[in-house]
Amino acid sequence: MKALLEIHLLQNFAPSNLNRDDTGSPKDAYFGGVKRGRISSQSLKRAMRMYFREQKLIPEEHLAVRTKRLTERLAELLVARGHHRDTAVKVVNLALGGVKLKVEEANNKTQYLVYLGAAEIKKIAELINENWQALEEAITAEESGKNEESGKKKEKKDKKAAKEAVPEKLVKDLEKVMDGGKAVDIALFGRMLADLPEKNQYAACQVAHAISTHRVEHDEDFYTAVDDLKPDDNAGADMLGTVEFNSACYYRYAVVDLEKFRTNLQGDNELMLKGLEAFLRSSIYALPCGKQNSFAAHQLPSFIGFTVRTNASPRSLANAFEKPVKASQNGWLDASAQALVKEWNELEQIFGQGGMHYVINRTAAKLEGALENAAVDNVETLVKNTLDQVKKALSLEA
Repeated sequence: MKALLEIHLLQNFAPSNLNRDDTGSPKDAYFGGVKRGRISSQSLKRAMRMYFREQKLIPEEHLAVRTKRLTERLAELLVARGHHRDTAVKVVNLALGGVKLKVEEANNKTQYLVYLGAAEIKKIAELINENWQALEEAITAEESGKNEESGKKKEKKDKKAAKEAVPEKLVKDLEKVMDGGKAVDIALFGRMLADLPEKNQYAACQVAHAISTHRVEHDEDFYTAVDDLKPDDNAGADMLGTVEFNSACYYRYAVVDLEKFRTNLQGDNELMLKGLEAFLRSSIYALPCGKQNSFAAHQLPSFIGFTVRTNASPRSLANAFEKPVKASQNGWLDASAQALVKEWNELEQIFGQGGMHYVINRTAAKLEGALENAAVDNVETLVKNTLDQVKKALSLEA
């Protein structure tokens, strides 16, 4: 039986540029034949991951890092165990090569961003430490070989021989500890390791790109900067340029497969509930940081709907805005919330699937139909009621 937790939010932002494209413009997309403001799911997920850490919603040992500097981190852990840093870097690179995680010799960075839990990194460091002597001998053999001959072909051969010198048991042990490390963010958002596809973890959570409920046009801010030390007889600006921005009301949607999330966390129910609470709170409070020093667009959602359903399929309400909402003297929010409630009830009447819904509604839209008794007064009640329903859906004690 599939159990789902879904979130639906309406969030209106004052002039801002939270998520930029390659030209520095706010991201956009066409939906319903008209241009919409857009905030990418990648940007939203990173903001949530950072919120987990900043607000200490999840213990550090259950969080992950996405980095090319894995060698540097592992070397730090090995130096703390008494090893020389330069040797530690060589040993780490050799060991990572043994499990096909390639490291660039020029800068000691992996060829792509790897996403590993803190527990995985710690275990990898422990295994390297336990096998230090064998790895160090392999490094010595590789360097001796380089001294005897020269040329790229020989170097490549030596490197291959060095990798083969990594103890087979160590390779198997290293692969074994790369199990996600019960990292909440990996369990939610998944990971892909290009050279170790068997270590990929499929995400339990899907996050939609936020789109504006209405047509959006970008504006430009022409700015100038004045040199504080310029002579008094020079009235000109010393720097000028433009920054694009927009203002829009966004619909945000995400869904968590609860059973998948629990499986990714290796059946740890307590950690799963802690992770879901962090996910719910971050979905309300976390924001992308693009151009926030210039715009400070810190508006909170005006409509928050959390729903828990069992034996159900995911249900985005984005089509409520396929026909773009038109602004009234009350702005975008009220009309957007009315369209969302209408779509919610129509889908409920046609497709069913029920579920329990909890809503904070700061708009003039009337909650009716499936949402008639869904209103709650504050975030604490919203989160508590939702988590209680999750426990029931997964047959945990409420």
